[in-house]
Amino acid sequence: MSPTAAGIIFIVSLVVALAVVYKPLGDYMYRVYSGTRHNVAERGIYRLIGVRPDRDQRWGAYARSVLAFSVISILFVYGMQRLQDKLFLSLGMAPVTDHVAWNTAISFVTNTNWQAYSGESTMGHLVQMAGLAVQNFVSAAVGMAVAITLVRGFARNRTENIGNFWVDLVRGSVRILLPIAVIGALVLVAGGVVQNFASPHDVATLAGGTQSITGGPVASQEVIKELGNNGGGFYNTNSAHPFENATTWTNWLEIFLIFLIPFSLPRTFGRLVGQNRQGYAILAVMGTLALASIVLTNVFEIGGHATVTQAIGSAMEGKDVRFGVPDSATFAAATTLTSTGAVNSFHDSFTPLGGMMTMFNMMLGEVAPGGAGAGMYGILVLAVLTVFVAGLMVGRTPEYLGKKIGSREIKLASLYFLTTPTLVLIGTAAAMGNSAGLAAMLNSGPHGLSEILYAFTSASNNNGSAFGGVTVNTPWYDVALGLCMVFGRFLPIIFVLGLAGSLARQAPVPVSAGTLPTHRPQFVGMVVGVTIIVVALTFLPALALGPLAEGLS
Repeated sequence: MSPTAAGIIFIVSLVVALAVVYKPLGDYMYRVYSGTRHNVAERGIYRLIGVRPDRDQRWGAYARSVLAFSVISILFVYGMQRLQDKLFLSLGMAPVTDHVAWNTAISFVTNTNWQAYSGESTMGHLVQMAGLAVQNFVSAAVGMAVAITLVRGFARNRTENIGNFWVDLVRGSVRILLPIAVIGALVLVAGGVVQNFASPHDVATLAGGTQSITGGPVASQEVIKELGNNGGGFYNTNSAHPFENATTWTNWLEIFLIFLIPFSLPRTFGRLVGQNRQGYAILAVMGTLALASIVLTNVFEIGGHATVTQAIGSAMEGKDVRFGVPDSATFAAATTLTSTGAVNSFHDSFTPLGGMMTMFNMMLGEVAPGGAGAGMYGILVLAVLTVFVAGLMVGRTPEYLGKKIGSREIKLASLYFLTTPTLVLIGTAAAMGNSAGLAAMLNSGPHGLSEILYAFTSASNNNGSAFGGVTVNTPWYDVALGLCMVFGRFLPIIFVLGLAGSLARQAPVPVSAGTLPTHRPQFVGMVVGVTIIVVALTFLPALALGPLAEGLS
C-alpha cells in the first residue's frame, strides 16, 4: 500500500471514529453541565474551598473567579519550580531559573504549554505531575467552562446569572476529563508508553558511549496533554519520543484524543439551546475548515514543494520513520487546528507551504475545532459576527438563537478577534526590531521571519508548538511570550463572559420571516467565509513576507 493511500485510510478512520462518539459524548457533557445534583466527591471539594455550589454568578463575578483561580495557579506552579530541589521526587534537579519558571507557569495555566526547556532534564517527577499535569486538567476545564457559559447566555433569558465557575470547573475536571484520561492512560501503557517513577539510568549505545534514559509518569501526562488540548511534553522531543508515542496506532489514538472534546461540544451546544440542528451547523463549519487544512497540509508535505525535497522525492527531514509523511502532516494539522501544540515531527523542517499551513491553522483563531472549550466559544463569536454582517446586507437588526446582536455584543465580539492579531503582529515586530530578539535567531531571511512569526502566533493563540530555530529560553523571549500568553488567554475570556452576560439579560426575540436561518448550509458557508476573510487574512502580509516568500523562491 502506498503512503498516500495509507494516509487517506488514517484520516477516514479518524472521521468515522469521531462521528461515532459525537452524540454519546456530546449528550453526556450536556448532562454534566445542565444537572443540578452534586456527587459526594464534588460536595467535599466545595466545602474545602468554601463554595456554595447552588449559587449562580453574574458574568463579572464569574470572570473574577476565573482570574483569581488562574493567578493562584500561576503562583503555585512558579513556586514548585523554584523550590524543586527541596521537593520529593526531584531526581536531583536544580531549581528552575526565574524567567523560565515564570514562562512555564504562565504557559501551563493558560493552556498554552509552550516549553522553553527540555522536560526530562529540567523537571523532577513531582513538578511534572503535581504542577504541570494538574494544570493540564484544570486549564482545559476552564476553557470548557467559559464555552458552556457563553452557550448559557444564548439559552437563558432575562437573568443576570450565567452559572457558577467553581461548579463548572470541578464538573469538567472530575466528570469529563479525569475518567477519559484514566482509560486513555491505561490504553497508552498497553501500547508501550512509559508510566513509572524511575530515576534516570545510563545505558550503553551502539557507538560505545552512554546515554541517560529518563523514565517517569509519562502516560498519565500524555493522555491529558492531548485530551485537554494542552501539548506540553514530558520529553523535549514531545510526541515524537517513543516513550510518549510508541507506535502508529498510539499516534492515531493521540490525534483522536486531540479532536475528541472539541468536535463533541457542538452536540452539547445544540442540546443546551434546544436545537440540535444548530449544533450540526457549527460542527459543519469546524469540519469543513479542519478537513481542508488536513488535506492541504498533506498535499504540501507529500508533494515536497521545495528544492531539496523534490530532489530526493520525500519531505522526511524532521519526521519519524514510524509515522512517515502523511501521519506526521495529519498530526501537525490536528495540533495546530486545536490549541494542543503537541508535535510528532519538527515543524521547522516542513516544506515552506506545509509550515505555512500550521501557522494558518492557528491564525484562524483555532476554531476548527479549536481547543477544549476555547474553540467552541471562538466559533460562536464568529457566528455572532456573521449574523451581524448578514444583517447589514439586508438592513435588518441581526439576531442569533433568538437574541439581538446590538452594539454592545458586536463591540465585545470585535475586541475578541482584535486581541490575538494585535499581540502576534506587535510581538513579531518587537522581536525583529531589537537586539535581544535578533540575537536569538539562528536563521535570517523569510525563514527566520517565519520562525519568529510562528513563535508569537503560537503563544498568543495559546497553542504552544514551535518552529524552532530561535533560542527562546532567554529573559527577553520568556517575558515577551509570557505576556502574549496571558493577554491572549484572559482578554478573550473576559470579552466572552461579558458577551454571555449581555445575551442572558435579553428577552427572547420571536422568529419571523426576516430571521436569518442559522442551521442551513448557507449560514455554514457564510461562517466559513467570515472566518477566512475577517480572521485569517489579517495575517496575509506577514505570511507573504515569510513562508509564502520562501515557498515561491
